[in-house]
Amino acid sequence: MWSEQSMDMETRTVTEKPWWTLPENFDAPTVFHMEADQEELIFGHSDTYLRCIEVNSHTLIQLESWFTATGQTRVTVVGPHRARQWLLHMFCCVGSQASDRHARGLEMLERVRSQPLTNNDLVASISVPLYTGDPSLAPRISGTICLSVPQPSPYQVMGRLGFHLS
Repeated sequence: MWSEQSMDMETRTVTEKPWWTLPENFDAPTVFHMEADQEELIFGHSDTYLRCIEVNSHTLIQLESWFTATGQTRVTVVGPHRARQWLLHMFCCVGSQASDRHARGLEMLERVRSQPLTNNDLVASISVPLYTGDPSLAPRISGTICLSVPQPSPYQVMGRLGFHLS
């Protein structure tokens, strides 16, 4: 998941390539918009937790503040598909007004701030539906989310998860 193994034929040893050296981890970034208050909740004042979230999720996250009436931030995430999927699920849960989903999102947030995600974390996250019809998410997170596993084909399947396009 985090790296790709390959065999060095001369030395007969297995080597691992870091995730950031694999082009497929950059083919289809996840891009959406988030309200400023949610950005501060997740990433902290002045993005204090941004680096530890990136390191622990094996992703790179770019935050771009937009000068809009609601103070939205454009969020771009690159990295392994399952890690991006896990983060998107966490962002949606944190932004939910449903108390059980919000509590789950805060647990996920604490986990990614405090320790590296494991394959078990990633598998558990994708077994839970990302969007369950929570209308409170629409004004908090918006954008076109890539639902497909990145493919070598230039044609990507794009989908909307109840989010509105900005």
